[in-house]
Amino acid sequence: KRITILLSVLAGFCLPGCTREQAYGAGQMWQRQECSRIPDRAEYDRCMRDADLSYDAYRRETGAERK
Repeated sequence: KRITILLSVLAGFCLPGCTREQAYGAGQMWQRQECSRIPDRAEYDRCMRDADLSYDAYRRETGAERK
């Protein structure tokens, strides 16, 4: 999934004090900006639903462990 790749990249550039949840939030903002470029309404809505996924829901979906 595109957001997983984005989060991996953001985590690599994140400052040591930055939490995974903060990095996820930054990724969400970036994804929302990308969604705004989609002219098709149905595709835009799907993109925004993905971007609005909470961090806890993301962790459940990906099986990411809390550390």
